Amino acid sequence: MLEHKRLNGRTQVTFVLPEDTPDGPVSVVGDFNHWNPCAHPLQARGDGTRTVTVALPANSGHSFRYLAAGGYWFNDDTADGQQGSNSRIHT
Repeated sequence: MLEHKRLNGRTQVTFVLPEDTPDGPVSVVGDFNHWNPCAHPLQARGDGTRTVTVALPANSGHSFRYLAAGGYWFNDDTADGQQGSNSRIHT
């Protein structure tokens, strides 16, 4: 799930996944972090989810995917769209 919050010409996007699906560490990787899996790892919250928030320029589009343990790549079904093998978000 994606949460958007507009703030001072930027959009804070929070990427949200269940705490245990999939098992192990998960990062969000995309063109906004040069596809670096170490840049935005999701962290557990007390409500049974794990999240990471990324500040992106308002009125822009970005490709992203999730990378889980064992090299498992997957998309976000709640994304604004898909482009090839990537999810898309529009801020």
